[in-house]
Parts: sequence; structure tokens; C-alpha cells
Amino acid sequence: MGFIKLFLHKELSKHLRGEQFIQSLDDGRKVWLDGGLVDHLPQHPAFSGTLKTISRLFNMLDEPGIRESIGFVPPGGKKYVHGSFLVPYSSQDLDKRRTSFDLWSRETHGMMSRLSDYGRSMITGWYAAREEIGKLDPHFESKITAYYEEARDKDLFLTTAILDPQIDRSNGLEDSRINERFLHVVKETSEGIIVRGAKMIATGAPYTHDFIIFSFLNFEEKDHKHAHVLIVPANSEGLNIVCRESFADHRAQNHILSSRYEEMDAVLFFDDVFIPWERVLLYGNSETVLKLRANKTANSLAFHQTVVRYVSKLEFVTGVAFAVAESIGVQGYLHIQEKLGELITQIDVMKALVIASETMAKPDKSGVLVPELSYIDTARNIGTKYYPRAIEILQQVGGGGFVQTPSGMEDFYGPISNQMHLYFEGAAVSAEKKVQLFKLGWDLIGSPLGSRHELYERFYAGDPVRAYANQYVKFEKESLTDPIWKLIKESSKDVY
Repeated sequence: MGFIKLFLHKELSKHLRGEQFIQSLDDGRKVWLDGGLVDHLPQHPAFSGTLKTISRLFNMLDEPGIRESIGFVPPGGKKYVHGSFLVPYSSQDLDKRRTSFDLWSRETHGMMSRLSDYGRSMITGWYAAREEIGKLDPHFESKITAYYEEARDKDLFLTTAILDPQIDRSNGLEDSRINERFLHVVKETSEGIIVRGAKMIATGAPYTHDFIIFSFLNFEEKDHKHAHVLIVPANSEGLNIVCRESFADHRAQNHILSSRYEEMDAVLFFDDVFIPWERVLLYGNSETVLKLRANKTANSLAFHQTVVRYVSKLEFVTGVAFAVAESIGVQGYLHIQEKLGELITQIDVMKALVIASETMAKPDKSGVLVPELSYIDTARNIGTKYYPRAIEILQQVGGGGFVQTPSGMEDFYGPISNQMHLYFEGAAVSAEKKVQLFKLGWDLIGSPLGSRHELYERFYAGDPVRAYANQYVKFEKESLTDPIWKLIKESSKDVY
């Protein structure tokens, strides 16, 4: 009987999406870590914990009672696909998209920012705006339609690589050193293009299926070889995925977050990589690429996901701060209550901006209901300040307790067990639970993974100074200044 159950379990696993995803990564991709090529990616300790997490998320699309909230069945389809592929035409559609983002984010406590729902939303946005963007390039509509349907129906994991390597930030493409190292086309053929150069920062790169490639450069017409929007398979010949140091730690009791949410970042080296024309969405026209990059439909749908995910992360940090305060009995102090109250205001502000973006959503030219981008931009901008402040508050609440935890949980079962329970006991929790809680807090504020997350939240939306400035530049200033000049004009008529 046991053998039969094991056999049935293995047979069922073959058909679950999470297991299919894991198996699909054995495709010849070149992932470099610690000076060598990674063999058997799913079994490598740097990736196995994260891949188990992603596999579990993918399997949710096969679970009755859960898949209905995370996904939808597309017209003519037979299986559920993730809600990030849903083109919203109604408030119910927008709500379904948010729910799918929210469920995955809560499952990972907001600690994984690139679970492919961002990249998928970008593709969905371009597909939703295909008629408008198609006016810029006659081939775009057919290409994005074909790729959108392929990514949706095959459950493709997608991530972006849209930044250029930091070589000399004081110079641009006029510098030959930069011109040749930034990703550019070196040859065109009847079948496609060949590209050379580097891109960064590709979060989730080792286990993505395809990379969405474009650039934030302000191109001029002479830069046409650098002006492109590409879909690049991770196993492309000549593509090297160069990982940063791994922050994964499989001592789960000591590093709860690092053991399961280390999503990895990488730089991509393109050594004359061939891209077929059907994967070249745009190329050669700098103005066209810039307009695509500024497309409101795509940006609103994609950035909406980032803010939903951010709310879950703030809630998680706040929950840890509350628990730490209660575990050591400081929640009654006024200055602690002030700090914890500040965390609640952060959450409420971000939630309100999500609600506002959805409530004020308007149809684009194609009838797609697009979240109001101004509220999303505001959320992304203040988020660069909120998260570092939330981490600072957590540090202040726990204080020196974060560096007074034992190296591991083993001492609770060894010769000094009685003393461990005596001296690590908390105000409202056992010694073991208190130590585990503070270790979780340390994973947020002091571990390599925690430091990476603070850096990420400061800069993932781009240069925060430029982002704030862009909000000013794009804002309809007359709506605020006209009443001022009107009041001054009226006051000049007053007789005193």
C-alpha cells in the first residue's frame, strides 16, 4: 500500500505546475556562481530553498478553492493561468488582478519582488495597448500577441533586465568604452539580430524562462543600435548569467527568510547572442522605443503589482515589530507606541494609494481599465523612504536584543538547556520563541539578505531624486497655481 501511495504521489507531482517549472530549468542555461557553472540548478543550495517556494506558488494554480482567486481561465483555455495575464476591462477585473498579487505576496510576506507577476504584467500591458503601440511599428501587434499567448499558456516565468552596467556614470554613449559595453546590435540577418554587451540587475535571473530587455537611456537617433525591446530566452547561446554572492542559508530556524526567499540578482553578459525577429519587439527607432517605455497602460498595470506587494512587506515588518515589543514588554511605553503607530500609518497610506489608483482608474483608448498612475507613482516614491524607516523602527524597538541571541537553537537541547530557558525567556513568550523571533528580526535588519532588501527598496523604482522630480515635471501645475493667481487678482481689487 505504501508503494502504491508513493507511486501515485510521484505521478501526480509530474502534472503539478510547480514540478513542471522546476524540471523546465534543466535547459542548458549558463548560470555562474562562485567562479563556476552551476550544475543541477534546483539542487544547488543557493537556489533550492527559493525554488521550493516558487514551486509551491505555481502549484496553487492547480488547487481547487485557491486557483479561482489567483488565476482565471482565458477564453478557449482549459486551465487556470495567473491573474497577472488578465487584461482588465472592469473594476472586477482590476480587483482580480490585485487579489492574485496579494495572495502571492502574502505567501512570501512581500519578501520576493520578482515572482514573475511584474514581468508578466508588463507583457500584459503591452498586449493590452497593442493597437496604440502598433501605430509606432507595424509588426509589434502580431509579435506581442503571439508572445503574450505563449507566456500565458505555458506559465512562463519572466523577469526584467533594464539597467546598464555602472562603468562611468559621468559619460554616455558618446564614450566608446560605454558604447561598446552597453547592450547593442552588432549584426542584422534575415532571421534576426545579434547583440553584444551587458545588462543588470536581473532579479530572479537563474530561474527565469525569458528576460524582458530594454533600457532607461534617453536615446538619440544616432543611438539606434542601442534602441531595442527584446524577449531573450535564459538558455540562449552566448548568454552568461553572473550571480552575486548567495545569501541563502539553509539553517531554517536561524534564518527563516534567507532559507526560503533568496531570489538572487545577476548581471547578464551577451556574447554575440542571436535574437530571432519574432522576439525583437522593437528595434532601431529611438523615438519608438522611448514611447513604448512611457506607455501608461503597461506601466500602470506593472507598477500596480509592485505597490500591492509592498503593502504585504510593510505589514510583515510591522508584525515583527509588534511581536518584538510584546515579547520584551515594552509595548506600553509611549515612545514605543509612537514608533509602532508610525508603522501603521505607513501601511494605511500605501493601502489608500492602492485603493485610490483603482477607484480613479480610467479606460485607455482601447477600453482597458488602467489604474491611476499618479497614485502609483506616489506610492513607489514614498516607498523608497518608508521601508528604510520601518527597518530603523524595528531596530530601535528590539535594540541590543538582536545581537544577544545564541548562534543556534541547539543549545536549548544541550548541557546548558536550563540556563538557556532561564535567561532568554521573554515577557510574554518562551525563551525558544523569543530567540526565534529575534533571529527572524535579525534576518530583516542585519543579515546579508536584510541589507539587500533595504538597498532594493531604496532604488528598485529607479533614482528616487529623479522620480520625485518627474512627479513635479508631469504634474498639471496650473490646477494649483491658478487659484493662487486668482486670489491675488481679486485681492488687488479690494479697497481698504
